[in-house]
Amino acid sequence: MVKKKKKRSGECPISPKDILELFREVKRPIKMNDFYRFLHLSKRWRRDLEGMIEFLEKDGKIIRLRGGAWGLTKNLHLLTGKLQVQRSGVGFVLPDDKRRADIFVAPHAFGNAMHGDTVVVALLPGGKGKNQEGRIVRILERARDTISCRVLKKMGKAGYICRPTDSRLNFSVLATGDALERKPRKNELLMVEPGELVESGLWSATIIESLGAEEDGNVQERLVKINHDIPTSFPDEVIEAAKALPSVPSEEDFADRIDLRTLDFVTIDGATARDFDDAVYVEEQRDGYRLWVAIADVSHYVPEDSALDQEAVHRANSYYFPQSVEPMFPVELSNGLCSLNPRVPRLAMVAETYFYADGSYGKSKFYPAVIQSKARLTYGQIKRALLDKDEKERAVISPVLPMLERAEELARLLKQKRDDRGSLDFDVPEAAVTFDVAGDPIAIDRKVRHFGHMMIEEFMIAANEAVARFLTQVNAAFLYRVHPEPELEKLSGLFKMLHRTELGEAFPNEPSAKNLQKVLKIAEGTEQEFVVNRLTLRTMMQAQYTATHQTHFGLASDCYCHFTSPIRRYADLIVHRALKHALKVKGYEHVRELDKIQTIGEHLNKRERVAMEAEREIMKRITALYMLSQVGAEFTGVVSGVAEFGFWVELEEVMAEGMVRLSSIDDDYYVYLSERNELIGERTARRFALGQVVKVWVSDVNVARMEINLKLREEDVAD
Repeated sequence: MVKKKKKRSGECPISPKDILELFREVKRPIKMNDFYRFLHLSKRWRRDLEGMIEFLEKDGKIIRLRGGAWGLTKNLHLLTGKLQVQRSGVGFVLPDDKRRADIFVAPHAFGNAMHGDTVVVALLPGGKGKNQEGRIVRILERARDTISCRVLKKMGKAGYICRPTDSRLNFSVLATGDALERKPRKNELLMVEPGELVESGLWSATIIESLGAEEDGNVQERLVKINHDIPTSFPDEVIEAAKALPSVPSEEDFADRIDLRTLDFVTIDGATARDFDDAVYVEEQRDGYRLWVAIADVSHYVPEDSALDQEAVHRANSYYFPQSVEPMFPVELSNGLCSLNPRVPRLAMVAETYFYADGSYGKSKFYPAVIQSKARLTYGQIKRALLDKDEKERAVISPVLPMLERAEELARLLKQKRDDRGSLDFDVPEAAVTFDVAGDPIAIDRKVRHFGHMMIEEFMIAANEAVARFLTQVNAAFLYRVHPEPELEKLSGLFKMLHRTELGEAFPNEPSAKNLQKVLKIAEGTEQEFVVNRLTLRTMMQAQYTATHQTHFGLASDCYCHFTSPIRRYADLIVHRALKHALKVKGYEHVRELDKIQTIGEHLNKRERVAMEAEREIMKRITALYMLSQVGAEFTGVVSGVAEFGFWVELEEVMAEGMVRLSSIDDDYYVYLSERNELIGERTARRFALGQVVKVWVSDVNVARMEINLKLREEDVAD
């Protein structure tokens, strides 16, 4: 049996590893008395033994069986993982063992598990690989202690039937409690603490607080943050660490740094931006250009594994909402000490890159520096001064105007070089929401993207590539930003759909990654541009972080990383530390090793997806809130998606998407042709297909389900 290691007097002679080894040796489930017998353990160690068994059980390594014995999880055809419930109601357990495929779980096999819970799943006989099916037999850890729900109706004297706001939680709640000073109203949003399962599909719960009315924009933001587990406050030790930092850099901080305060650095951001982590400066030289990209030196103030650093790893990135931001660092850093505010000295890491006259890459060097931004500019100012040649705006920024004109020249050259190598530029517009003083949306417009935005993007891409190339050459451990090439099967499906749009004949026939750029160019400036861009984006693989060198397909880049936003992305902070280590900067002799960086990268990928899902959901909710005021209004739109039950329409006058359901069209019976992705009338041969222009009106809006329902006007197809 297991040999006990000699331990100090008073210390339990076994460890959890010994218990696991025992399971492997006896090759059968073990009862409590067997642990003492096989491990030659005195009963005086009962509390220690029970603690170790509980630890291994919570960790999913062992599981308690009905007869009171414990079994080794992996030997019982059991797996541990997280339950992910789809909006359709079915679930998948994502195994902790990354070598295993996801396990399908039907709703009736959830047991008492909820979306996000860490569970033990029993594999059912018959299925293998992707089709493996399972049944949840144990909940190891609840994903949430509280849930948000919507009041549906009063039940009894003091109870309320509610429904979770997250549609993946497919059950009802009987909420009671006296936490509120008044009785909650119908459709009010509450936070509750689940109790016991009363009956199938109904849980008891205790009311904790009211979030407020569902129609309140601020309430919707808070709701999304709760549902996606987005941190909204910093731990006390993190706040204290941030407040302990100086308000401005000291002279001692300038030691061993190159002083660039005389250069005319500028920051260029949106009008509402509060954190400025990148500044640029361009000089024209005899046979080319020199670009300085200065990035806030966050790593100088945030030591690895400090309280600030650990919280930043946990958050992974900042989270942006229409009316608020949940930053990765406290405001003392993000808006103060590490923000490249104008006319004050700031510490930076600089990528200085030379480019030849045609925009081709020359050489780079990197170093810690101190800079002083000369101006905080907005994209609107750049457009008016450089693109529109507005004399008043040019006069306002005259001290830095010559430098900006050189910057525009270089950016256009860099953009052309990127186009030549096959880089893809997706122009899918973003929504710009206008709120009233109460926080309710009063307009949703498309953000105007112009070369002022692209100019900064080109410089950031150039700096990211330069840093990635350098760190690769010196074999540094850091995180690459990679983007796999799309799968050929998806590309073939995309090209089939594109050829059935109104621009179909103009598109290339061969479904290749190389031809994607031609597709985007052909659609540019047409009514089909939005649909083509979005369909193409859906074909793309997910970009991610990894410690292994891979290419970035979308940018057609052989070597790429994220270096330019360490205030709001933790991956960039890892790159900064790797760069300092490679440059032999004092204090960075020891940084995280490759395997630890890879583990962090996997966590960052997960949190990035959470951020994307949360930002997408809040925009759907805010859009639905706004469209409540547009019920009955008429719009023109483009068919952006087709299904067997109807089609989606992207509206032109307001940035919103709604659905026309076949149940609302009574002139014919319609057949969905999946291979052509269109609907055809059996009698009239009337057709609804991607890219088609239609005229609609808003029939109703369901904020809870984030649905905007449309109906066709009589003149449903525009001339």
